Amino acid sequence: MAPTTVSSADVVAPLVLTLDIGSSSTRASLFDARGRSVVGCTAQEHSTLRVSPDGAAEDDADAALARAARSIDAVLAQAATLAYQIRAVAVATMATTLVGLNATGRACTPLRTYADTRGSGDAERLRLLQDEAVIHERTGCLLRASYWPAQLSAIQRAEPTQWRAARHWATLGEYLERQLFGNGRVSLSAASWTGLLNRHTLDWDAHLCAALGLAPEQLAALVDRDEPLLGLAEPWASRWPALRSIPWFPAVGDGAAANIGSGCAAPGRLALTVGTTGALRMVQEAPEAVPPGLWCYRVDRSRALVGGATSEGGNVYAWLRQTLQLGDPVAAEVALAAFAPDSHGLTLLPFVAGERSPGWAGDVPASIHGLTLATTPLAILRASLEAVAYRFALIAKRLTSHTGELQVVASGGALLSSPAWMQIVADVLGRPLVASGEAETTSRGVALLALHSLGVLSSLDALPASEGPTYEPDDVRHTIYQQAIRRQEWLYERLIG
Repeated sequence: MAPTTVSSADVVAPLVLTLDIGSSSTRASLFDARGRSVVGCTAQEHSTLRVSPDGAAEDDADAALARAARSIDAVLAQAATLAYQIRAVAVATMATTLVGLNATGRACTPLRTYADTRGSGDAERLRLLQDEAVIHERTGCLLRASYWPAQLSAIQRAEPTQWRAARHWATLGEYLERQLFGNGRVSLSAASWTGLLNRHTLDWDAHLCAALGLAPEQLAALVDRDEPLLGLAEPWASRWPALRSIPWFPAVGDGAAANIGSGCAAPGRLALTVGTTGALRMVQEAPEAVPPGLWCYRVDRSRALVGGATSEGGNVYAWLRQTLQLGDPVAAEVALAAFAPDSHGLTLLPFVAGERSPGWAGDVPASIHGLTLATTPLAILRASLEAVAYRFALIAKRLTSHTGELQVVASGGALLSSPAWMQIVADVLGRPLVASGEAETTSRGVALLALHSLGVLSSLDALPASEGPTYEPDDVRHTIYQQAIRRQEWLYERLIG
């Protein structure tokens, strides 16, 4: 397994400072020219989204900026003189994000995130007014609550004061650039997550913007991920003299960066990420048609990111462990592995946080069918992990219908921490499942994108990702699971339709 870290004494220049702003933490790291994280040069600051019963899931844009700045402070202090070997800053942010800016370019609304569901009703109304299939084909996104069309409609309807105060609508990455440089743009990657980017013209979708009452000047200029800004404004130039005049690349979507960082930069490899939620994605040339229920985002002008995301993942495991009081996790893992596949008599819809891909049923509840007096807590846990894997199988079936042999690379602490779950997923998919050996795939991914933009790397897969063990599928278990998937689909049709 190739080394994933390097000591400060052994780094290979140039260095890249990375910034990964997620929904639960902000991390700054230092990477060398061989895509290795520099030991002792990482800072992380945890945070929590503000949530409320009405579906809000938001942050404060200035608080996010402050966390990012403090993380950069810490890494530069750790790097000491090594900081002057940094030749670029690369950024990834959670996607989707939306913040309104006033006439001076400051945030005048909270920062809405992809998890905000207040626009669910607005999305439904938009689907009555627009042909969702046409919008999906044109933007790669459905008319759903996590994207800008529904979120902007919700603000117009429920927050008219915010709507009138905002002169411009921005992503988090653009807002950071505006504060640091006095100028902000949005990358094609980040823009593709808004649901307003025309995937064919790679420009803002004129039809949707007009339908939402958006003027062209209310949206940022679009740039590719290799078009940096230089020349930090004050007080940042004085605060970070090592970064004063180096390229600062526009923020990309964290999912795109994670694919690159896990070694899934080409069509032959699928990236499966399971943290709190889940996603299955593949980098490819822009497809002629987007598979039903899936999305098509961008890495850059020449690379599309096609896949699906689930609202279920490690949150199901964590909720069940707490609710069912399963005790020692090591003992639970051993017991999980001892279960025969689909031997519990249960059929589950694991939607404890609603459904996204492939059915996008929104805030539907989870369901368990087949409970008896003989059902044990561990049986419910095993059935739930299998049920989550079935959702990935449904995405994979749509995603890989036109492709040949594929390798699936798994990342995310929720999945990698459970060998039993890894084997379940391999058996359900019927494909080898390779555990990623990279600790921080998103940070590594933006580092590789920056190194490629600087001309240091000839291609995005020039530095193979580190890999852990491979879980081989069993044909007999795979056949059993295909029957279980059909049973889950039967339950889905009757309860959700």
